[in-house]
This record gives sequence, structure tokens and C-alpha cells, in this order.
Amino acid sequence: MTEPRHTTNNVGTPVASDDHSLTLGPNGPILLQDHYLIEKNAHFNRERVPERVVHAKGGGAFGFLEITEDISQFTKAALFQPGTKTEALVRFSTVAGELGSPDTWRDPRGFALKFYTTEGNYDIVGNNTPVFFIRDPIKFPDFIHSQKRRADNHLRDHNMQWDFWTLQPESAHQVTWVMGDRGLPRTWRHQDGFGSHTFLWENAGGEKFWIKYHFKTDQGIEFLTQADADVLAGQDSDYHIRDLFNAIKSGDAPSWTLYVQVMPYEDAADYRFNPFDLTKVWPHADYPRIKVGRLVLNRNPENYFAQIEQASFEPSNFVPGIGPSPDKMLLGRMFSYPDAHRYRIGANYAQLPVNAPKIPVNSYSRDGQMRFNNPGDPVYAPNSYGGPHANPALAGETHAAYGATDEIVRSAYRLHAEDDDFGQPGTLVRKVMDDAARDRLVSNVVGHLRNGVTQPVLERAFEYWRNIDKQVGDRIADAFKK
Repeated sequence: MTEPRHTTNNVGTPVASDDHSLTLGPNGPILLQDHYLIEKNAHFNRERVPERVVHAKGGGAFGFLEITEDISQFTKAALFQPGTKTEALVRFSTVAGELGSPDTWRDPRGFALKFYTTEGNYDIVGNNTPVFFIRDPIKFPDFIHSQKRRADNHLRDHNMQWDFWTLQPESAHQVTWVMGDRGLPRTWRHQDGFGSHTFLWENAGGEKFWIKYHFKTDQGIEFLTQADADVLAGQDSDYHIRDLFNAIKSGDAPSWTLYVQVMPYEDAADYRFNPFDLTKVWPHADYPRIKVGRLVLNRNPENYFAQIEQASFEPSNFVPGIGPSPDKMLLGRMFSYPDAHRYRIGANYAQLPVNAPKIPVNSYSRDGQMRFNNPGDPVYAPNSYGGPHANPALAGETHAAYGATDEIVRSAYRLHAEDDDFGQPGTLVRKVMDDAARDRLVSNVVGHLRNGVTQPVLERAFEYWRNIDKQVGDRIADAFKK
């Protein structure tokens, strides 16, 4: 017969009751000496960590990335070598909503990946879209403020959103994606994922390449109509979280095929679009997708808070053979993400099991709140006492000093031959969407504009869509006015 498990306090001392506090007689006052009562309630008051400022609402699962093709000519990174199988964690999320918001609101979906590689953790922090609303991180707080809540009535406000978007024409490509079918995926399993940014790969011979990641869903692209999403938001605000968990629990493990686009290093200088601009894509006709492997999610978290809420993804987590590009948004995120984790979870967030690598850590970081694996002496480098030291062989670690020869300026990217803000979203509307998708786009935009958008923002929104596509813009204006 199994021995019963008795409740203890947080340091293992057995407790006498789960139900009753210590009192002076049955009806008397509660006694301060009931340390277990105090521990339970004091801890309860501190259970929540601050929610993510963005991407607060989400869920995730564990699985693996398996490399099925030989792409070693492009990168020496261990996780991308043929036949390699690497444990992975993926978190899906909405962008603007709070932790308790419905996960079927129209929004981009975060698609964040952590790979526990033999060379340390590698993170890709992307979305279900290949582009973003802005190209310079100095605008990011303003953009997010416009998508959050007003200062006066604490309500989300479509007029505020369109005011920002129409004053930032670079947003047009992402807005077109979000207002189309991809803004409401049926489930997280039925959407693609993108690294979105441009990254730098380096092979064993020192050759460098610019690359973009594409995770193509093997379940097929499916989406919700606006009406269906609105119903689900009221009936089951955790619809996407529930769907992923139940699919994996039932043995229906979702998977994605990983492709990369590869641009020769020298092509970037005079490519027709700025290849580092996060509001642009590389047309597949110029740089076809190359198959890499498959991502499979087959294990649910055992504890949501410990393994999903405390999971920290950061674009600054690179491994040898992979580095950043001059994408300004990527470079800004390399600071802001780990800084957010230090604030939200604590300075030693990387020691939590979900964030810790699967290989030994030889770091001189020490002390701070909740540190449980502190290095012993020596506590500095260089030292004469056998402490870890840097590897000179990594002196040429993969990084992008590309174009970094100019004077210090505050400037937009240099324009390439075909750089503009409305060309690619116009192509998306005219050549990628079919008639039915364009009809849904018009309906989605009109419905969004009717929810509180006023002049002069309204007229700017009509002009914004006419700049994307004259016919679609006129249809939006006419449908709104009718």
C-alpha cells in the first residue's frame, strides 16, 4: 500500500491542517503564530509575475527540430547539420491583448522558438507573418501604445490604431496581412511561422550568407471568419490554447516544414529592395525557399507557469555560425527582450529549467535574487586559478559589421531601387489574394473602421488603402459610406 503524502510548508515541515487556522477557541481571533497560514497567504499575494508588455496571451509546447537536408554549405551551426535532432520549445501568442484577453482577436501571432542545442540555446522570435509594422525600434513603444488602451477611458480604440498606421505608411504591408485571412488563424496549428528578420549565416569555410526562416504548416493554412472569431471570443476565450493542448494530448502532433531563403552576401548591396527592412519580403522568384527539415510539437507542458509563462525568448541568443543582420528592428530587440526578462522574472531568469541550456554553463555571472547555482572562486577573468576563459578561436564570431563605415547619423535606411511602402502590400492584394480573399479583406477593413474611427483619420485610412490598391481602396470607401 502506498504511503500517504502529507502536506508540508515550503521548507518541508509537516502541517497539521489544510482547512483550519489557529485560533483562540473555535470563535476566537486568529493567532500570529500560525506560520503556515501566513506563508500561504503571503506567497499567494506574490504568485503573479508582471505579464509580458506585448505577447501576454499565449500557450506553447515542446518538441524537436530534425534536419532532413544538407545545408552545411551555408552554416556551420551544429543544430542545422544533416540528421541533427534538437529539442525545441515553441510559444504562440497574440501581440496586443492582455493575459486574459481572447486569443481569437484579429492580430499577428507570435511564433517564438527556443532550441536547446549542443552549443547553447538558440532562439528565433518571429510571427506568423514575414513582415512587421515598423522598421525602426525607436517607434516600437509608440506603436504598441496605439494598439493598447487609451489613457482616459482605458478602452482599446480603433481610431488610435488607424491614426498611427496612416501616419506610418511603412505599416501598410503588415496591416494588409493582418486585415486579411492570416490575421485570424483557425488554430495555431493552421498557420505558418517566420523568423521575419534577416539573419547572417556563416559556413565552416568562413563564407557568409543572408537568410530568412519560413516554417510552413503541414496541417494547411486555415482561418476564421471575423464573425466566427467574434463568437469564439465570447464563448471560449482560450480557444487556441485549448486546441493545441488537446491536439497534442490526443496524439495529433502538429508539424511544420522548415525552409530558408538564402541570399549571397554580396547581393545585399544593390538588391532591388533593402534586404534588412522588416517591412519587406524577398520574392521567392529571386531567392527560392530551400528545404531544411521539420519541426514537430509532441509534448505538452506539465506546468504552464513554470514552462510557458516563465519561458524567455530573446533574439540575442545566437550560436556559432549564426548572427544578426543590420536589421534595425532585430538589433533593437536584441536589447529589449533580455531586458524585459530581467524586469519580469528576475536577473537570474536563465537559470530556470525552461530557459537553461542542456549543456554546462561556465559564466562569471553571480549573485542576485533567487540565484541557486553560484560560481565559486575565482570570480573574475582573467585569473591564474583555473577558471574558465574565452575561446580565441571564436574571435571571428558570426556578426554583421555590414555597411558600418559611415558617420554617426539618425537616418532612415538608404533607399534601394524599388524601395517604397505600398508596392509589396499592393502585390499581396493583387497577385496573392484571390477574389474571395479580397472581398473578405474589404469587409474586415470596413468593419474595423466602423468601430469608432473618425475624421481626419478616416479619410487618411481611405487614402492609405488607395495607395495600396486603388480598386480595393475605392471599394473600402464606398462600402463604408453606404
